[in-house]
Amino acid sequence: MEIIWSVRICVIFNPAARGNKARHFRRQLDDIGSQCALKATAAPGDARRLAAEAVGEGYDLIAAAGGDGTVNEVLNGLGDAPDGFVRARLGVLPLGTVNVFARELKIPARLELAWEILRRGSGMKIDLPRVEFSANDKIERRYFIQLAGAGLDARAIELVDWRHKKTVGPLAYVVAGLKALREKKPQISAREDARPTGQKFTGELVLVGSGKFYGGPFEIFPQADLRDGLLEVCVLPRVDFRTLLRCAPDFVARRKLPEKLVRRFRAAAFELTGESGFELDGEWIGKLPAKFSVEREKLRVVC
Repeated sequence: MEIIWSVRICVIFNPAARGNKARHFRRQLDDIGSQCALKATAAPGDARRLAAEAVGEGYDLIAAAGGDGTVNEVLNGLGDAPDGFVRARLGVLPLGTVNVFARELKIPARLELAWEILRRGSGMKIDLPRVEFSANDKIERRYFIQLAGAGLDARAIELVDWRHKKTVGPLAYVVAGLKALREKKPQISAREDARPTGQKFTGELVLVGSGKFYGGPFEIFPQADLRDGLLEVCVLPRVDFRTLLRCAPDFVARRKLPEKLVRRFRAAAFELTGESGFELDGEWIGKLPAKFSVEREKLRVVC
């Protein structure tokens, strides 16, 4: 841990965000604005651009006021700036639907408490996962903060009705997931270390975690450690309504997956292949194949 004594803070937020927490945040803007710089987004991708600009402007702490998708954009903005991960820390004010990363860092949902953590909290170095994939005939690189997924998981996110999500919140993901369950699901291969000799698993759903949590309070990756230089890979060989029914008791009672239904490995680098898309931090990104890796304790966060 490193103690933060005096910092210049930049908060990046979406002024059009809906929900009780967003309205409460807007009522606090005058108080918060007197203690930091505020940068408002106007379109998807703005948070990434604004975060890179904030690094160039010399801010020590750049906070994402939003959900995991906003955090992901700000994270990638830090990565876009020269030496961005050295020059600035990442902070979170949880305003989104699920806020998995905030839960991982034990950042409270109450904005007053979360703001005090940003102002007075300690800094911690955690692992920085990244993905390389091909898009539009060129190699793209994206960072993610908490989780990734391919197969049913990514397809469900692709099917989410975002206007519906604004109204019903997390239930929109459930509806999209049920739609995805009815479709034919492609096989995805996960190969450890991206080498022919590496361990290989195949399934219809692959989940990747840097932290323990997925989708909110569900501890899908119980062995995960944000600072061990490894990513957790969980493969479900088959995903259908029968699998869902078999998983339901453990999900409800223990918020975990039954281990007899999954295959796991841990790796610093691996590759996913198959006829599927993939998502990062709850946002659909692109198509497989994709190479995953992690840089140990590269990212500084306030917690």
